[in-house]
Amino acid sequence: MTTNEIIKKLFIAFSKKDDEEFYRLAEELINLEKRKKHNIVAKELKEALYATSHSRSTSNKRFRTDMPIPRDNDTGFPLLQIKRYQHAWDQLILSPKTNYALKQIVLGFKSHEILATYNLKPKNKVLFCGMPGTGKTFSAQVVSSYLNIPLVYVNFEAIISSYLGETATNLKKVFDFISNGIWIVLFDEVDIIGKNRDDQHETGEIKRVVNNFLQMLDNFDGDSLIIASTNHPHILDPAIWRRFDEVINFGLPDWSERVKLIKLYLKPIKKEKDINIEFIAENAKGFSPSDLKSMCRDAITHAIIDERDSVTNSDLIYALDRFKERLDLRSNS
Repeated sequence: MTTNEIIKKLFIAFSKKDDEEFYRLAEELINLEKRKKHNIVAKELKEALYATSHSRSTSNKRFRTDMPIPRDNDTGFPLLQIKRYQHAWDQLILSPKTNYALKQIVLGFKSHEILATYNLKPKNKVLFCGMPGTGKTFSAQVVSSYLNIPLVYVNFEAIISSYLGETATNLKKVFDFISNGIWIVLFDEVDIIGKNRDDQHETGEIKRVVNNFLQMLDNFDGDSLIIASTNHPHILDPAIWRRFDEVINFGLPDWSERVKLIKLYLKPIKKEKDINIEFIAENAKGFSPSDLKSMCRDAITHAIIDERDSVTNSDLIYALDRFKERLDLRSNS
């Protein structure tokens, strides 16, 4: 159809209050503008279609509520979950370098209109690397909160199918969904579908899945921000790295960051004057933020079980020693 024909049918769909047909035609018009290389026009039309305000830079967004969650054909399990969060940026305690890199992604995403005037695009495919518990998932939640855009969790357990070819079909369903609207998308533990294709231990099906995933990343031109995270960057296929605009490393917290994290995690309870957080932080070297959170929770629990409404240094030392034993067992297993 020509542009005029689509616009005419858009008016008809609007007058009939046929929302499904209206959105379908609107998407067709946007795709037509893209084929004409009218990328800025296509982007503005898409934002107008899905935003309640005239500018994407405002915090109020409108997202497609009429789109069904894609599901696996065999099991019926949803392929993704949509969640909203209310985390403040100051809850995110990272190294200055990592924090700055993350903030640049967010600011670039918000400044897409200004970048477009210079024929530039914001970085919208980001890879988070780091050990478990270093804040990758929480960072995605904070980004979602800061931008006031829902977070889409991709459910790999449902995506990976025992049927040949069904996994690629499920991936396509996810990419089709996130291409409609503006989302923060988290492919957590992306190494599941991004393993090195040269690994002799992997099956031909997994290699086909990696190929499909690479192609879908290449072809994605939606307005969503894609975040992939991995605990095992060494097993990723080399081609995966080239598909991302930015790679952010999440390291273990240093002493000053451990002090801040312990103070944050002890906020729910009163603290006795003998508390020496600096000492605890010094002896918690090698702990991840998740480890520190568990340690502080154990200390608080220890105090409550002992029928006290405040935590002492002894509670923290007890929790620290117990958690060190757990870490030793984990590293030796």
